[in-house]
Amino acid sequence: MKDLKFLAELAKEAGKAILEVYGTEFNVERKEDRSPLTEADTRSHQIITRALEERYPQIPVLSEEGGEIEYSIRSAWSRFWLVDPLDGTKEFVKRNGEFTVNIALVEKDRPVWGVIYIPVTDACYVADVNKGAWRLDNGKHSTLSVKAPRNESIRVVKSRSHPSPQLEEVLQLLPKHEVITRGSALKFCAVAAGEADFYPRFGPTWEWDTAAGQAIVAAAGGVVVDFDGLPLTYNKSSLINGPFLVSSDLDWLKQKGILAKTAVLELH
Repeated sequence: MKDLKFLAELAKEAGKAILEVYGTEFNVERKEDRSPLTEADTRSHQIITRALEERYPQIPVLSEEGGEIEYSIRSAWSRFWLVDPLDGTKEFVKRNGEFTVNIALVEKDRPVWGVIYIPVTDACYVADVNKGAWRLDNGKHSTLSVKAPRNESIRVVKSRSHPSPQLEEVLQLLPKHEVITRGSALKFCAVAAGEADFYPRFGPTWEWDTAAGQAIVAAAGGVVVDFDGLPLTYNKSSLINGPFLVSSDLDWLKQKGILAKTAVLELH
């Protein structure tokens, strides 16, 4: 837990810098992919990468706001830090509070540690896939555990800023359900905390968007899988993820035929 505690404190330090910018009339730039970039992203990136490189000099860092690292170099990494200094910049710009700091440790091709910190609420989710997942809130520790879907009403969490037409088709496959909306990595946190049963994602994401969330969901007993039912993998030649499903129960996805049906939707 010593390392997770360090990572949680580091995420909080980055979150403090983010909030300093959040309280100002900040400028918004556009990256090549047209996604927004603010001073908060840059400050958080600098704080996190500097601290990780100092404490763990043998482990390379891959951050959304860092320079591109060729796959010929990355392919030799057995483990590395995967960082999204400010996940949910759109939510940050909208000032709705639903943005996070994400830090994950990836070993081989799977995230094994994950930290998601919410600066506005000062809540932090931490996980070691071999030991469990916890929420740290106002000095209190609570264990995270997914909850089995209830047949009478499935709780589906969807993106606040990234709607997709395929999602609406998926919802039609489900029995009675309730839709919950969350920004950034908070969708993973909702499943891990037992507040939601299912999070389907069709639109593209980057590896740094999902790694910490995947570690937290897995440590809490859930799954993050592609449409073949296999866990998302990391440090690919392309850092863009394909579509995926987050659930408290893989068997439930299979029994409801959701895996097969979503694969068909994606093909069309």
